[in-house]
Amino acid sequence: MAIKLSERAAEEVKRFQKEHNFDDSMLLRIGVAGGGCSGFNYTLNFDDSFDDKVDSKYEWHGVAVVVDKKSALYLDGTTVDWYESLEKKGFTFDNPNAVKSCGCGSSFQA
Repeated sequence: MAIKLSERAAEEVKRFQKEHNFDDSMLLRIGVAGGGCSGFNYTLNFDDSFDDKVDSKYEWHGVAVVVDKKSALYLDGTTVDWYESLEKKGFTFDNPNAVKSCGCGSSFQA
């Protein structure tokens, strides 16, 4: 299984790329880093590098997504979506590997 990007999330990524004049070489890099109130933080960055020895690459709704293989262990089966309401907006992570998440949803425990 892989990490998935919802159609709404892909549209938001494309909007951001266009707004910041990113060219087609820029990839959405999704990963995890130690920290946060639950142990791991989700990371989202744009990157123009891909190394097939340490990265996996996917394409969802026209967006190239790169995940380093170490992060992929914690993100396998995760769906990244875009949420928008009157109170807040941002990317959400539905991670089946998380046994505990913080209240804001930006960190998790595996």
